[in-house]
Amino acid sequence: MELLKATQVSGKNPIPIFGIQSKTETNQESSVADRCARIAICAYHKAEARGFEPGHEIDDWLAAETEVE
Repeated sequence: MELLKATQVSGKNPIPIFGIQSKTETNQESSVADRCARIAICAYHKAEARGFEPGHEIDDWLAAETEVE
């Protein structure tokens, strides 16, 4: 598990507050972020290949999702 630290200010001295986040949650979040980044890059390349003609953004994204999966 990963230990997360926040600080609560009370008077002049900050008081550390500790919370726990599981590695599973962290890995799932980074996995989703990585997948979205790969889709965005793929969609960008599709748009670039057709000269960034507007109106095809959703089609590019959906096609990129299919390729990434």
